[in-house]
Amino acid sequence: MMRNSILAGVAALTALGMVAAPALAQRDPAYAAARAAGKVGEQADGYLGIVGAPDPALQRVVDDVNIKRRAVYAEKAKAQNSTLEAYALTSGCIAVAATTPGEKYRTPDGTWQTRTSAPPIRDTRCP
Repeated sequence: MMRNSILAGVAALTALGMVAAPALAQRDPAYAAARAAGKVGEQADGYLGIVGAPDPALQRVVDDVNIKRRAVYAEKAKAQNSTLEAYALTSGCIAVAATTPGEKYRTPDGTWQTRTSAPPIRDTRCP
C-alpha cells in the first residue's frame, strides 16, 4: 500500500515537473544563504533540516520553510488521493536527488553528507 502511494506521488511530481515546495523556499534569501553555507540540508522525509547546532534565526527560517512545504504536500497529496507522508517522502527523494555538489543532505542513517559529483545516498523507499 505504501509503495502504491509513493508511486502515485512520483507520478504526480513527474507531471508537475519537480517538487514545488523547495522551489518556493528558494525565494527566501535567508534560506538561500543558509543552504549555500551548509547550515541546512534536504531530508528524505521531504523537509528541510538544520546541520549542526540551530540558532533561533535559523530555526525560524527552517520552521517557515517546513510549514509551507507541509501545506503544499497536504494539498497535493489530497489531490492525488495519497497520504501526506507518502507525498512528503516522494518529494524528499526528489529534493535529495536534486541537490548539487557542495549542498548538504541527510542520509538514511541520519548523518549529514555534503553532495559530491556522485549520486546521493537515498532512502531505500525512494523510487
